[in-house]
Amino acid sequence: MIIDTHCHLDDMRYEEDIEEVLLRAKSKGVEKFIIPGADVKTLKRAVFLAEHHDEIYFAVGVHPYDIECYDRSYLEQFVHHPKCVAIGECGLDYFRLPEDKEAIAKEKEAQKRVFIDQVLWAKALGKPLIVHIRESSADCLEILDAYAGEAGGVLHCFNADESLLALAKKNFYYGIGGVLTFKNARKLVNVYPKIPKERLLIETDAPYLTPHPHRGERNEPAYCALVAEKMATLSSLSSEEIARLSTHNAQRLFGI
Repeated sequence: MIIDTHCHLDDMRYEEDIEEVLLRAKSKGVEKFIIPGADVKTLKRAVFLAEHHDEIYFAVGVHPYDIECYDRSYLEQFVHHPKCVAIGECGLDYFRLPEDKEAIAKEKEAQKRVFIDQVLWAKALGKPLIVHIRESSADCLEILDAYAGEAGGVLHCFNADESLLALAKKNFYYGIGGVLTFKNARKLVNVYPKIPKERLLIETDAPYLTPHPHRGERNEPAYCALVAEKMATLSSLSSEEIARLSTHNAQRLFGI
């Protein structure tokens, strides 16, 4: 069995064929799915899917691009749901910053404030974090070191920054997805063997980051099998062993 630990099944691109998407995934051994809480506008859809499918779980949180929508009082009504397993995806993303220096500083400060609040919330609830890190490793590492405590979580779509491997000692895991199959993923390919095996998770980030040979198409959880195959080629383990290992890791982190 494989658990897709990060797939946006609440995305409208799955509205017409969600049942077929789930069946294709199950035919490839993907049996459970976690929908991250990135956009509050689709959160109710995630909850609906979790309530109507035993194999689907969700998280609550706000992506750094949507911090203006962050309202913890709104999210509170969902966080104690029995299918809610994490806080996030939350984090820092400095890829699309404004050009003006003052505006950059304000944007970074706003992202940090919302991220820290979600980290502290996860810590208080005893739930793991789903963390988004893009061109912001140093600041994310500083915040997680300072505030996360034993909450732990997963570094979603691990960006191959070796400095972040230090978080493995703080109960953080590393989400590996389709990027590992990309031809330009040399850095991740080189860093991957350094990740402790007991900290590896499989994800797709569907509908984004579709693995080779399906790049350009809509991603979906069935492609976890391709990720597992690539992970196996970079280790001494078979794809079946990778599946079992990553599933055990996901069960331990998310309690599913």
